[in-house]
Amino acid sequence: MLFIKCKKSTEESGETSMLYHLHELQHALSTPMRLQAELMRSAFQNPWNPMSHTQAGRKIAASAEMIERATRRFGRPNFELNETRIDGRKVEVVEETIVEKPFCRLLNFQRKTKRKDPTVLLVAPMSGHYATLLRGTVESLLPHHNVYVTDWEDTRQVAMKDGEFSLDTYITYLREFMSLLGPQTHLIGVCQPVVPVLAAVSLMASEDDPNQPLSMTLMGGPIDTRVSKTEVTELAETRPLKWFEQSVLYDVPFYYPGAHRKVYPGFLQLGGFMSMNLDRHVGSFMKFYSHLVEGDGDSADAHRKFYNEYLSVMDIPAEFYLQTVETVFQRHLLPRGLMKWRDPLSGELVDVAPKDIQRTALLTIEGELDDISARGQTTAAHELCYSLPQSKQYHHFQEECGHYGIFNGRRWREQIMPRVRHFIREFDPKVDPIPKKDLAKVPDLSPPRYNRDTHGVAAVRRWVKENRAENYKETID
Repeated sequence: MLFIKCKKSTEESGETSMLYHLHELQHALSTPMRLQAELMRSAFQNPWNPMSHTQAGRKIAASAEMIERATRRFGRPNFELNETRIDGRKVEVVEETIVEKPFCRLLNFQRKTKRKDPTVLLVAPMSGHYATLLRGTVESLLPHHNVYVTDWEDTRQVAMKDGEFSLDTYITYLREFMSLLGPQTHLIGVCQPVVPVLAAVSLMASEDDPNQPLSMTLMGGPIDTRVSKTEVTELAETRPLKWFEQSVLYDVPFYYPGAHRKVYPGFLQLGGFMSMNLDRHVGSFMKFYSHLVEGDGDSADAHRKFYNEYLSVMDIPAEFYLQTVETVFQRHLLPRGLMKWRDPLSGELVDVAPKDIQRTALLTIEGELDDISARGQTTAAHELCYSLPQSKQYHHFQEECGHYGIFNGRRWREQIMPRVRHFIREFDPKVDPIPKKDLAKVPDLSPPRYNRDTHGVAAVRRWVKENRAENYKETID
């Protein structure tokens, strides 16, 4: 999940502050073409049309669908997780909103079962995609966990009267959710949230809050971007904050509920997502066309399912975006021990001190091929939490795994999730055991203990220099 990708400034590209409005106008102007393409696709996919059974007809239908999808706006997806399987049996799942705040809903996937499983708060990123990007994560956790998810709102749907949303607000939301769920909670932060998750737990530890979570799992996130570099970190470090403010922030058009709110638009974020792996995306769309022409419905459906989610994007609050760029990517305040959180009640700035964490167990997870948060950026959390007993520190490095694969797909289901499941139960022993049938399907795996000689920043930097030279930094502040 790319967070700060942008190719050019408005000055460099000749764009104006009307970019958002121009994007909306382009979408409106493409409506007749989209409707015509949809009509053409329907006509040439109709089995009663003799042309639909010919190669020429399938090519016309395939071309029409490509045009329709290229001009369509993909709306907010649904999780659509209505059931799970526990001990070989189907169990109904009901999605319920537990808390509704202006910028976020706290969802709970209630399973119709009497099992006592660990409570997990899955913190989704606010980085352009909706929380449903973690559908596969939730689906794999559901059989043996009571799952809650932060479902962030598209900022253009939030009225100005609801106030601003900053990184401080994000941390405040997490603290409120943890206080609601209680001390038997396990946190999982995926990508961007690892910083606010660690900050929230640190603040609770400093205050000796009784609702400190039992564990936190940090997956592929930018705890310390100085350890290794990516295209994302390079951009953030080589541009002043003013550049981001002038280049990628725009006002929401007047006809949305969040009219005049300044945001980082989702369509810009999507452009960044696509440009990082453009060749792969172009190849995927060409294969999709071939599958349509060949009548390979299963492969075509798999493409639709992935890209319907991938192309669904949301706007991000400008104040949150800028504070995150500055705090995480430019000034590196958390790893330098300088990060502060503004208390919304008193307005005071409070030190964020991971060294105060002594009760919450820590598991970090990284992927070998992660081009968003390279190796070492997440593992750096262990060196910040130096008061935490070694018996509560674990780390898993997944080989041949990219950023998306950390939390979705086969490697997540077969290699990473079983280790997360084991880790959570290690520190929550009073819950029900995993059924034998489920263990036979997905065997239990345990993550290794964190070893500074192997997993520490110095060791990682040596590994990066030898194996991922493109991610190596000559110096670290």
